Amino acid sequence: MVTQHRVHLQTLLLLTFVVHLSQPVCVDVEAEKEAVVGKPKKLSCIACMKREEVKAKTRVEWLHKGKGDNQTHLISQYDGNKGLWTDYTGRLTWNGSQDLQDLSIEIVNVTFDDGGFYQCKVFREFEFNFFTHSDTITRNITLHVREKASDDVTAIYSEIMMYVLLVFLTLWLLFEMVYCYRKISKSDEQAQDTATDYLAIPSEHKDNPTAAVTE
Repeated sequence: MVTQHRVHLQTLLLLTFVVHLSQPVCVDVEAEKEAVVGKPKKLSCIACMKREEVKAKTRVEWLHKGKGDNQTHLISQYDGNKGLWTDYTGRLTWNGSQDLQDLSIEIVNVTFDDGGFYQCKVFREFEFNFFTHSDTITRNITLHVREKASDDVTAIYSEIMMYVLLVFLTLWLLFEMVYCYRKISKSDEQAQDTATDYLAIPSEHKDNPTAAVTE
């Protein structure tokens, strides 16, 4: 018992140490392509660095091409040193991370004119001991603006599955309760029958069971 307790304690200490040393992980996810009029909308642009220990100068440019436009035009630019510049003053804010791996922006109040093609261009300049290396990452988003939010099929399916699972677990729990109740009742009946049979034996046979067998 002492050994098992010691193993559990060591495992708990190891898990605590691992959680303490863990750090947030950068995950590149696809941006949502639907916005609702009058609501805020985040335009995601995630560019993870494979080696975070390498120093890098990062700059990002956001381009937009509306439905009636012939070419893209610069709407926002962010530099770690200079901060955010935007052509949509009061309607566009920075929503990225401090380490400049998440370079997202957010439209505060979406209008129909905000729909169209967006391009996020990330420029990085890596500094090594004897040379520098430049890299460019591009993320494209086609944003559809709607008057009302459309039904999310995945959310509806998840909700249905949640209710089905809840009903299944409820029925399973009810079955287990009935099964346990019947098993306990049967055990009580057997114990009661044994006690009744014992009381029905004459007293002389109880005192000398071998004699009862001999007769």
